[in-house]
Amino acid sequence: MTQVSGKQRGRIFVALTLVAVLVTACSGAGSATKDAARSYDTLPKQAGNPKNGGTVTVALTPGLSPNFIYPYPPASANGTVIGRGLMWRSLYRPSGEGDKIVDAGSSLAEDPAYSPDRKTVTIKMKDYKWSDGAPVTAGDVVFSLALLKAALAESPANWSFYTPGQFPDGVTAKAATPDTLTLELKTAYNPSYLLSMLTLLYVMPSTQWNIARAGGPHLDYTKPKNATAIYKYLTKESGSQSTFASNPLWQVVNGPYRLKSFDSTTGSFSLVPNKSYSGPGTSRLDRIDFKAFTSAAAVLNQFKAGNLTVGTLDSGFIAQIPALKAKGYNVYGAPAPARFDSLTINFKNTVDNFGKVISQAYVRQALQRLIDQRGYIASRGIYNGAGSLNYSTAGSDSPYPPRFGDDPPYPHDPAAAEKLLTDNGWKVVPDGSTTCVRPGTGPGECGAGIPQGQRISFTLASANTPAYVGARDVAFASAAKRLGIEVKIVTKALNYMYANYGNTFAPAKKNEWAMQDNGSLYLAAGYPSSNTVFNTGGSFNLGGFQDAEADKLIEASTFGADAKVLSTEVTRLAEDLPVLFLPTPHTLVVWKDTLSGPPASFKALLSFLYTPEQWYFHG
Repeated sequence: MTQVSGKQRGRIFVALTLVAVLVTACSGAGSATKDAARSYDTLPKQAGNPKNGGTVTVALTPGLSPNFIYPYPPASANGTVIGRGLMWRSLYRPSGEGDKIVDAGSSLAEDPAYSPDRKTVTIKMKDYKWSDGAPVTAGDVVFSLALLKAALAESPANWSFYTPGQFPDGVTAKAATPDTLTLELKTAYNPSYLLSMLTLLYVMPSTQWNIARAGGPHLDYTKPKNATAIYKYLTKESGSQSTFASNPLWQVVNGPYRLKSFDSTTGSFSLVPNKSYSGPGTSRLDRIDFKAFTSAAAVLNQFKAGNLTVGTLDSGFIAQIPALKAKGYNVYGAPAPARFDSLTINFKNTVDNFGKVISQAYVRQALQRLIDQRGYIASRGIYNGAGSLNYSTAGSDSPYPPRFGDDPPYPHDPAAAEKLLTDNGWKVVPDGSTTCVRPGTGPGECGAGIPQGQRISFTLASANTPAYVGARDVAFASAAKRLGIEVKIVTKALNYMYANYGNTFAPAKKNEWAMQDNGSLYLAAGYPSSNTVFNTGGSFNLGGFQDAEADKLIEASTFGADAKVLSTEVTRLAEDLPVLFLPTPHTLVVWKDTLSGPPASFKALLSFLYTPEQWYFHG
């Protein structure tokens, strides 16, 4: 949901932020923690009589302040995009529900219609307007796709979700009429997968932005040379943070809000209603102020002072929920849809033969069995009760769950982990150094490329925010040590990890990390395909995982007609372990009880989807 440079920027868009502290895990939580956990599981109902006016102050995720405004920042830009989804809407608005891909009511178009071969897609635009009163047309979508292609022609790293040969490659967009868009596809996609990609296509104003210099002539953007010139101009203008609020380019919006002010020092900004917005919601509020923070503790302090209207609470502060409620706040928490947390494995790391060792399925299975998900959740030092078990890429509330249901393939079992190692040629020395004593590729031997005397030792890069990341990594390292496995934790800034720890975009850094924990990954709600994430050569395949069967299933879920194959894909990945699965932390959403609106609009905050145009203050 979030994103920083090129492909790694998307990781902020889809990832929650994280705060590393070295806290020893303990199993079992006190009654206060359990009571706090029970206190946030009910979503408050819509309440009160709406009043017009008022300012909502929203806490931005600590450490992720925006510094770019054009919806598709180039690879050279670091940071996140201001107001994306609020000022410019994607063709289809993402859903905050686990069983839906899009929010149909807030989308710019009706549901797509497909030809029998699924290669022609017809999309009817709804009656939305730009802030200058002009209609949002099919031509605007054609323009947006042309600029996205221009960005990718400059560098494949300019869009986090791009895999060469896939969307938008092979997609031809035409405006059959001002309100009818036609997509011709060289390769047919699964309709659910294509819809998930169209939630990422932000629609921009073709008749206002089709210029290559201020006051310049309007260009034919269907010509690639012109589209490139337009793209370069817009991204150059977007680099000037001091002019975000004054540049007339950025005042032409199709979303419910436009930019009022931007503080280039902190990344804080203010939005005011777009009076021409015709989507759901009455925009009763006068202004939305987004405030930047450097730490979760600072956010808590501002909640306690009553200076924030909406934000999220770090689970390390779960004991503060009663005090916040007494202060006049609602608190709701749950796992976000299509989110999973994991230790990302670097299969290309060569230090201490790590790549060879971790390529053995039994080693990954043994390490997964060292992760005490129930203990992590219960621990007052890790999740503080605010978490849910998860052993797959599907996340919560998915219509395509793994076939093993509630019986994960590798539950916590240190004795089983030890047996996996001893049965495959290792001498386990608890709290010592476990080594390979039977090298070779036969039954009961360590496996290809693993020499006599090889130990299991590797570096785990742990993000410095929020607290549960460092805590769960210490717990994992402690369990590994008891099995004679050395896990060396190095704490890194989240932005540094995004920029440097991915083999797809920073291969020179591959030996700096063997595993990394940078928080959560969000797949598309309603259709959590792992395309680009775990297929061979995927643009987001950070650790270089390869599995022919997984490739085949991801291909089927991406391009095939039957969406049900996604359950098979999810199951295969859970069993083959491209990552080590961690429990999913609950997102704790906090808002003043004098603010209300549709409950779904607050539930969507679990995925960092903001719909303040549907909110209002009441007495």
